[in-house]
Amino acid sequence: MTGLDRQPAPPEWEQARRGPGAPRRAVLMLEDGRSFAGDAFGSVGEAFGEAVFSTGMTGYQETLTDPSFHRQVVIMTAPHIGNTGVNDTDYESDRIQVAGFVVRDPSRLASNWRAQRTLDDELENAGVVGISGVDTRALTRHLRERGAMRCGVSSTDTDLDSLLDRVRESPEMVGADLAPEVSTDQPYVVEARSGLPVFTVAALDLGIKRNTPLSMAALGCEVHVLPARSTAAELLALSPDGVFLSNGPGDPARADYAVETLTGILAAGVPVFGICFGNQVLARALGFETYKLTYGHRGVNQPVADTRTGRIAVTSHNHGFAVRAPLTGTTDTPHGRVEVSHVALNDDVVEGLTCLDVPAFSVQFHPEAAPGPHDAQGLFDRFCGLMAAGRRKRGEG
Repeated sequence: MTGLDRQPAPPEWEQARRGPGAPRRAVLMLEDGRSFAGDAFGSVGEAFGEAVFSTGMTGYQETLTDPSFHRQVVIMTAPHIGNTGVNDTDYESDRIQVAGFVVRDPSRLASNWRAQRTLDDELENAGVVGISGVDTRALTRHLRERGAMRCGVSSTDTDLDSLLDRVRESPEMVGADLAPEVSTDQPYVVEARSGLPVFTVAALDLGIKRNTPLSMAALGCEVHVLPARSTAAELLALSPDGVFLSNGPGDPARADYAVETLTGILAAGVPVFGICFGNQVLARALGFETYKLTYGHRGVNQPVADTRTGRIAVTSHNHGFAVRAPLTGTTDTPHGRVEVSHVALNDDVVEGLTCLDVPAFSVQFHPEAAPGPHDAQGLFDRFCGLMAAGRRKRGEG
């Protein structure tokens, strides 16, 4: 079994034995007691969170800064990470959001015309603890078989028993209400790129990525981003043409405030579009249940099928929870008939919902395409079409 089978020496003794200039040793400990040895990467210290893996071959900076990864230790399955460095443009929020970062082979240099800093320096400056030199293939296989679980990464205290105790004392993801922790404190506006807005969108920030309002702004939307606990009255006070529900971290079963807000929006007949966490909030507002996946979907290479057309799209995912709903036929809900619009081809997980009697739909994946792919970007056009239909219905042209 890969991992440590004995208690390591204290870091200062180990460092002295390995000689000057050698990387500082680090340990990753899983909740079930399996451990992996490696080298400190980024900041020296300790980090605790849910161990999850991301299968993207590109876009590590977008992954690091995605609020949906809040309180998670992310394992990158691509072996070589950091080769293009980091820049200020590709940040998807105002900071690195992951609790910890695990890679196999960190790049020794950054070589890209857009690079402004190295990944190692960025992690260190942000105080994000990482570990490198880990057999990420073995670690990923373990999580696929056993499921996502709590873990700890430490480059200070590498005593296995002590680290395992603290891992098991750390909070679990089930039951965690995390959206308010990453949401904006104050409302803000992203102007339509055309200058004169075509539509006004009220976006509920449950952990929104920067490229999401920018994608709507490119289509002429003026996007008002509001805090996670905003009420239906606060959203409707903007007289929006549509309401958008963003991605975000945590257990959707704890987001009753968002469900209550959305229930008021649906009752008002305002068009709704939700992605990722927003898909789960819409599902719960419609009366469906959500549940924890064994190891989730995370990466930019996840195939989903449109249940009506059969069209397959390769999409970006970041979710550990999913919606429980019938994959075929329609379901009667308090807000009318609903059908599943998209299904994951790898495991038949519900990947989208369409309401047939109210103007609302959602998908579990990310159409904002940061860093890609772009197959699902047309869903923002669909949202604009829904808002245009709402205007016609109201006689506003």
